[in-house]
Amino acid sequence: HLVISMECSKVESSTITFNTAISACEKSGQWQKALHVFFTLFQSSVEVDTVSFSAAISACEKGGETEKALHIFQMMKQSEVEVETISFGAAISACESVGQWESALQLFRTMMEGKVETNAITFSAAISACAKGGAWEEALQLLRVSLQSEVETITFNAAISSCEKGGRS
Repeated sequence: HLVISMECSKVESSTITFNTAISACEKSGQWQKALHVFFTLFQSSVEVDTVSFSAAISACEKGGETEKALHIFQMMKQSEVEVETISFGAAISACESVGQWESALQLFRTMMEGKVETNAITFSAAISACAKGGAWEEALQLLRVSLQSEVETITFNAAISSCEKGGRS
């Protein structure tokens, strides 16, 4: 409704306006509306940025729509928009939420190979995905890698949970 209201009232659309609408839909659990706004933005003359893609990926993740989240992530990689930590984090979290640990690890490896900065969120999401899939050895390998960078308590907790689920506590 917001996009239609903007068009009818001749309010000038901007990336920030669209991103705010996508994020609001995401936060209220309305992934379908978030995607509608995202694709309206994508088809408009307004610039799509990292926040646009990341908010749409997050909306799909929160709605349990992992395949849609990964499709948008692929669209982002094919566009001229730089894929940053927040976008990788959203895609890895989408995989983690449905236990697709292999996909989460592949995204994480792609992130590291591309020299995209990792953080506690990306490490924790990848480790948690491994935990859900019973891949405790991979989770511990990620923990070892994370020790070479700054790690927060959340990363250790994810690794401990992974070991516990794998019967290695």
